Amino acid sequence: MNIFDVVGPVMVGPSSSHTAGAVRIGNVSRKLLGEEPAEAKIGLHGSFLATGAGHGTDRALIAGLLGLSVDDYRIPDSFSLARERGLHFSFHPVDLGENAHPNSAKLELKSRSGRELEVVGASVGGGRISIRELDGLEANFSGDYPTLIVHNLDQPGHVAEVTSMLSHKGVNIATMQLYRSGRGGYAVMILECDQEIPEEGVKWLEHLEGVVKVTYYSLL
Repeated sequence: MNIFDVVGPVMVGPSSSHTAGAVRIGNVSRKLLGEEPAEAKIGLHGSFLATGAGHGTDRALIAGLLGLSVDDYRIPDSFSLARERGLHFSFHPVDLGENAHPNSAKLELKSRSGRELEVVGASVGGGRISIRELDGLEANFSGDYPTLIVHNLDQPGHVAEVTSMLSHKGVNIATMQLYRSGRGGYAVMILECDQEIPEEGVKWLEHLEGVVKVTYYSLL
């Protein structure tokens, strides 16, 4: 535990969980999309739905999608900034189930080039977040590390190919998680790393047989 776990992050308030955490969910989702978002349909769950308006959760999520930081004074004006940049957005209630964190949102994003991404994120306190789902598959990562997400067919060899590439590029794996829809079905691996992954390594993975989609979250 450090001092920011007690006093929270430097931010535009009023709430570290409902405001700062929401900005981070939007920011991470923007980076995962990999392009400027043009459309955003956002479902609010639990406490985000019940008390989010008073805490500016809706404006904070949009601010994050615009790339604003948690201490940006423009967060309260994010709706008008979004309209200026051509980001079309809407909000609706969503029930993510009894096991979902109460401070959760589901973001359905589309870029101008047509790239799409669905993210479920939770604000877990003190400005910290957890990405819980990507494109309908389970996930669990914080956005605190460079993160590689590989969607692939559930076949032998994919984990070895990914870890070998990272080793070759001198990238150390901090955490690794594996999920799948069912044996022989659709799978995802999530690797939080200690170093940024070179672009050529990510592009190499994209061309491997059996790899459906590669998403890279960079801190840069």
